Amino acid sequence: MSIAENLARINDQITEACHRASRPAADVALMAVSKVHPVEAILEAYAAGHRLFGENRVQEFQEKSQQLAAAHPEILATAEFHLIGPLQSNKTNRAAELFHSIDAVDSLKIAQRLNTAAASLNKKLPLYIEVKLSHEESKHGLAPNDLPELLAALKDLPAVEAIGLMTVPPWSEDPETARPYFQQLRQLRDESLNLHPTLTQLSMGMSNDFRVAIEEGSTCVRIGTAIFGKRTLPAAS
Repeated sequence: MSIAENLARINDQITEACHRASRPAADVALMAVSKVHPVEAILEAYAAGHRLFGENRVQEFQEKSQQLAAAHPEILATAEFHLIGPLQSNKTNRAAELFHSIDAVDSLKIAQRLNTAAASLNKKLPLYIEVKLSHEESKHGLAPNDLPELLAALKDLPAVEAIGLMTVPPWSEDPETARPYFQQLRQLRDESLNLHPTLTQLSMGMSNDFRVAIEEGSTCVRIGTAIFGKRTLPAAS
């Protein structure tokens, strides 16, 4: 199936999942995860009407953005690109410039550097706090117990704003195994809302478990493989 056909199919599945959960379909955004896919894949998704994309690496998207700026500047002007992978301190300046939102902040140090960078660009940068709810060493994120302290500290950073939480549960062929992680993230969000009313969003759910995530309150599902197919890693340079 083409990327356009995949997008249509997944949007239908999101609508069905929202209906089962008694939620308006408009409450859930579909992020097309274009990391490790070429610019041509973004072009095809954009031509099909899609406008929200997720990228995993600053350098990779910097190269893509240069290609888009040269040949398709309208895409950079009208589409939205989020950084969904871990961010190194030395790349915060470029990330603040390139992306509309940083969706994987897990430390005050990174948030402070993003605040400085965003202030120099005269922009207010939305942030998602990535919370690590699994015990997998490969997963990134803030410990749940550290979330209140980070959210409190972010109030002193005027050029960034925490708008939501994000998590990645352990992968499983059975999507139901992800449900407790989604429930825990929603609970953390709900417990934080009184003190942090901007923290309304939940970025959770991927190709294999997004229906369960929607049932548990996700406001943004991140879909890569089901839209673009399996990723092929670039050759080593």
